[in-house]
Amino acid sequence: MTKNTIDVNTFQDMLIHGGSHLANNADTVDALNVFPVPDGDTGTNMNLTMSSGVQEAKRQDAAHAGKVATSFARGLLMGARGNSGVILSQLFRGFAKQLEKKESFHSEDVAAALQAGVDAAYKAVMKPVEGTILTVAKDAAKHAMNEKDKHSDVATFFASVVDAAQASLERTPSLLPVLKEVGVVDSGGQGLVIIYEGFLAALKGEALPENAYTKPTMKDLIKAEHHKSHQGFMRTEDITYGYCTEFMVKFEEDKLKKTPFDEEQYRDALADYGDSLLVVSDEDLVKVHVHTETPGDVLSLSQKYGNLINMKIENMREQHREAIKNDAPETNASTESETKEEKPFGFVTVAMGDGIAELFTSIGADVVIQGGQTMNPSTEALVEAIAQVPSETVFVVPNNSNIMMTAKQAAELSKKAVYVIPTKTVPQGLSAIMAFMPDKTVEQNEKHMTEAIKHVKSGQLTYAVRDTSIDGKAIQKGDFMGILESDIVIVNSDKQQAIQELIKEMVKEDDELLTLLIGEDVSDEEKQKVTEFIQNEFEHVELEIHRGGQPLYPFLLAVE
Repeated sequence: MTKNTIDVNTFQDMLIHGGSHLANNADTVDALNVFPVPDGDTGTNMNLTMSSGVQEAKRQDAAHAGKVATSFARGLLMGARGNSGVILSQLFRGFAKQLEKKESFHSEDVAAALQAGVDAAYKAVMKPVEGTILTVAKDAAKHAMNEKDKHSDVATFFASVVDAAQASLERTPSLLPVLKEVGVVDSGGQGLVIIYEGFLAALKGEALPENAYTKPTMKDLIKAEHHKSHQGFMRTEDITYGYCTEFMVKFEEDKLKKTPFDEEQYRDALADYGDSLLVVSDEDLVKVHVHTETPGDVLSLSQKYGNLINMKIENMREQHREAIKNDAPETNASTESETKEEKPFGFVTVAMGDGIAELFTSIGADVVIQGGQTMNPSTEALVEAIAQVPSETVFVVPNNSNIMMTAKQAAELSKKAVYVIPTKTVPQGLSAIMAFMPDKTVEQNEKHMTEAIKHVKSGQLTYAVRDTSIDGKAIQKGDFMGILESDIVIVNSDKQQAIQELIKEMVKEDDELLTLLIGEDVSDEEKQKVTEFIQNEFEHVELEIHRGGQPLYPFLLAVE
């Protein structure tokens, strides 16, 4: 039966099917990571981003497909994780902008929206790389624009779009030599094709394809809605605002006539009730997150604009007491970051491992988001972390190339003056914050911290999760890999030999300092062997060793 339009119910089904299909196959997308490291997380990031968008779309009960698209895009934006998640959010942000005023969609509407999404995503990426999700999206949109007048049936039309996306995906190895060498297609592009397949299944009224890809692993279950902040090891009694309060207000016309809604004024009013404030609104509703001592007052204030929906209030003091009982990281004495006194500058950083988090806190970080490898924080988590800092000027130090775009997106959404320092590794992040000079201006510090990144060499040791060949190196599953900056320079089946070879590769005659961060699974004996090796082989280098506690990477190294 021919179907010429996509109504609101069909569109919501498309989004739900697309999200479910991606969730079912996120591990397959993860496995396409070029480097065979244990933290390939494109599928996980896209899945978490997509899930956030679908949840928002489900909450939109208006009989208007364009409004559902807007809600979906808003959810993607706030839930975006990793570069792939940010690009996905931008694709559908442009898509939704094109459709926001339409109650239902025809083929030509979908084609124009796909093209608008591509335009938005390319603008958002500073240096677009072909052979990635961007290329797949672009080729699919180009095909849609060429085919929009040829098919009155939207399912037939979109089937051809999916075919074009799949064909583009299969061409990605010819555009990116590293994909061809490793023998995989682009992971982000694969994720987009999977989403489109889910859309098509909904349009056809069919069940999702069975066994199209492998089933998800436990890795996909590492999906906390909010990455917990490691802020100063505070004591329970020092929590100033005890209730984490989240809700949405669905605007009502009668109430708005009496009390017109102004987002900036509303945000300023809520700021008097607490901290960690996040306000995001559109023409239909406003989403709020705030830590407050009086959630009832916040809800009463907000109820003047409409109906309260999706309310969640959590007692953070009780959560903190429970965390202490379970040996959570928050166990030591409090630090300066507990205070709420306003200061000229503040820092938000991202790190994995309690020891590394404590290091960052000790050198001045106000908020350390537990994340990094395998757990990229969302845009919303970063916005909330920025809001916690008692300063109107905040430096964000992401320490991971896959968090950079999310950090920049959070900076744009924050009302504070936010500067993202482009750190791609933990050693770079430590060097950047250490280089901060409180007597200098913001602009001078931004330049100085960015410059400091160039003077540290970053290394890491991890293990291969599959057999592959990259940069001419044959790698077997279980081999240890020494990575210098972003290149695999050492491959060895023996951990001790691998770390020693990596150190030899990194340390030169004119280097002065070697910092070693020890992972959570490294034994005292292994630590001692590495220490003795460095002391015997590199007498001219000062050695600093810290128990970082990071997972997946037994050793992280910084050489200066």
